[in-house]
Amino acid sequence: MRGVLFDTSIWIEYFKANPVNFPTCQRLLDERSVWTLDIIFGELVQGAKGKRELEVLDIFYQNTPTIQSSDLPYHAGLLAQKHKLLNQGIGLIDSMIILACLENGLKLWTMDKKIIRFLKADFSSFLYSNL
Repeated sequence: MRGVLFDTSIWIEYFKANPVNFPTCQRLLDERSVWTLDIIFGELVQGAKGKRELEVLDIFYQNTPTIQSSDLPYHAGLLAQKHKLLNQGIGLIDSMIILACLENGLKLWTMDKKIIRFLKADFSSFLYSNL
């Protein structure tokens, strides 16, 4: 495994120090196995409650390897169209997250049931499990 991409839901669980997921998140972060996308931290910053949370998010954003792909939204749209992801309740941002994992050989750790259902059906090797 090259690494793991935490989606927004996993980052939130990590920052809440959820005892179910926190130890594994911390281990993966310590191993420098975690990757991100700008859009994920954009979602986290959007929901931040105050200056302290923004500062913490900035530290993690600056220290987490980021996948760079200027054409990711377009190709994610193509992926979504091909697999009819919108009909499955998976929007463009989640399609971008899925595609980033597929293109970069990363596992996706998510709590989103729609994404999990899609990946289990077609791309189960890209789904990260904490079990």
